Amino acid sequence: MPTRKTRPETLQPLRIGVLGCANIARQFCRDVAGSPTARVDAVASRDAARAAAFAAEFGLARHAASYEALLADPALDAIYIPLPNGLHAEWAIRALEQGKHVLCEKPLATSLADARQMFEAARRHERFLLEAYPYWFQPETGTLLQLLRERAIGDVRWMQACAAFTLRNPDSNIRLVPDLGGGALFDIGSYPLSLVRLVMGCAPRRVSAEATWHASGVDIAFGATLHFADGRRAQVSGAMDAGYVRRGVIAGSRGTIECEFLNHTAEPGRPHPWGYQPSALRVRRGPGNDVPWEMLRSPAGSGFRFAAEAFAKVVRERDRPAIERAAQASLDLAATMEAVLRSAREGRTVDVVV
Repeated sequence: MPTRKTRPETLQPLRIGVLGCANIARQFCRDVAGSPTARVDAVASRDAARAAAFAAEFGLARHAASYEALLADPALDAIYIPLPNGLHAEWAIRALEQGKHVLCEKPLATSLADARQMFEAARRHERFLLEAYPYWFQPETGTLLQLLRERAIGDVRWMQACAAFTLRNPDSNIRLVPDLGGGALFDIGSYPLSLVRLVMGCAPRRVSAEATWHASGVDIAFGATLHFADGRRAQVSGAMDAGYVRRGVIAGSRGTIECEFLNHTAEPGRPHPWGYQPSALRVRRGPGNDVPWEMLRSPAGSGFRFAAEAFAKVVRERDRPAIERAAQASLDLAATMEAVLRSAREGRTVDVVV
């Protein structure tokens, strides 16, 4: 008699609530829509009418007129935090205390002490906390890491990474408000610093940095040299007063990799409805300039969706080792940013203490 096949259990999507209605929250909801493994169910704003309009626009099941009400919603599994940098620690900890997993926008925190408290709260309440650099979850980033694991360029000797954009409406932009964690370092500069941590696999031993300061007291641009214990070095720069650029160069003993580490990518030759662009990743598998570049392509898409689905996967599988690896990277980054800012303010080389 033929055996009846058992249908696999249908996976329920991770039910996410979004804290706030900022532009980045809108992009997140738009890009995650339609995912089979992650679903935005609710949004909160301190303005009830704004929350209702946001929920209606994106077809969300519920909306809340306060952040506290969203965190208390028993039908949510996780909270996505796109708030200003200076508010991440407070609201991530409050969400964890309410039994919610947390996907938090970068930078996770504006100090190492805050980052530590956030992960301590996650472990205490047996929930997962993940810092969301969208490009971290891009398939192209996986290709980059595979090249490094395969030693396609030998041993990494040094690298450079930069990111910049032109800040709009500087007189009223929250990116220049000190109390909200403003400044080029925490905003755009956290991207190249995170790429360095991804490639090097650890925090630097010491940093030296300088910055250009805005009238509000935060940096509008900065540059830093990172020195690692094994002699490797990295140079990083970030600016909010220059044309858009994201570029990384990784020099190894037997070759070079160049990348753009874009948050969101598009297929070449196709106009994208949201303006996403194709990303460039190329490798030179040899030390000489007579070795041709090899262009590599990976599947394209929204880093927001890739991040939400990756988070849903680790939550579903209770993948504590993966979360702890990411947590260490986040702590290293928080310590590095703290040292870079101190070095720029004090005009001296500063040790990095994680």
